[in-house]
Amino acid sequence: MLVRVVGCHGGVSPEFKATSYLIDGKLLIDAGSVATGLLISEQVAIQNILISHPHLDHINEMAYLCDNCFGLKDSPFEVYAGTSVKEAIQKYLMNDVIWPDFSKIPSITNPTIRFNDLMEEQELVLGEYKIFPVKVNHPGNAFGFIVEKRNVALLFTQDTGPTQRIWEIAKRYDKLRGVFTECSFPNHLQKVALNSQHMTPNDLKIEIAKMPPDIQIFVGHLKPNYQDQLFREIKDIGCDRLNVMGTDDTSYIF
Repeated sequence: MLVRVVGCHGGVSPEFKATSYLIDGKLLIDAGSVATGLLISEQVAIQNILISHPHLDHINEMAYLCDNCFGLKDSPFEVYAGTSVKEAIQKYLMNDVIWPDFSKIPSITNPTIRFNDLMEEQELVLGEYKIFPVKVNHPGNAFGFIVEKRNVALLFTQDTGPTQRIWEIAKRYDKLRGVFTECSFPNHLQKVALNSQHMTPNDLKIEIAKMPPDIQIFVGHLKPNYQDQLFREIKDIGCDRLNVMGTDDTSYIF
């Protein structure tokens, strides 16, 4: 699998983009920077979209994606999200008030985007990919995803506080080759991280012990205003499996 990290940050500015991971050019995980981070020709090539939860930095550019690709695709973007997440997007974003409802444009039978329910711990098969969604510890009924393709499996949970279930399930995957997770706030903001259900480097150190051993760990969702401090504190964990993602639009091959 080719994972293109279009955006990997927990905030936005001219130098930092929000969460969007593109797998093999056609499977998108979250839509925080899909429109500003990809050429329109690359946006059109996307087939399926997994949405982890309804926070703005994970869904906002779905609106521009639809606008950019309207009339250019033969089939709609197929979006998969938990029921409450899907309903939140339809009620608060694509509601014909904040943004046009592209699930009805150009018509209900031929939409630009189509929403599908994603069920907790029920495998979803999308072509050559097997998706296993697992609830994680973050507001909005957030999911993490284990994505499997032939002899490779990858785990994605970019917004979560300390959690448990997804690490238990991950240990069943002998094909697991990488874990993409988060570290949003420096240690002195531990209370903020706890209240918002994100992680600090101190939390991350504890989570590493729960993860499958000997697997490379890619750490994102760094808050831009604390990135330098987070780099130092994550390095102090002293784990050689950690790869801190501080630069957007990077790619990894598994």
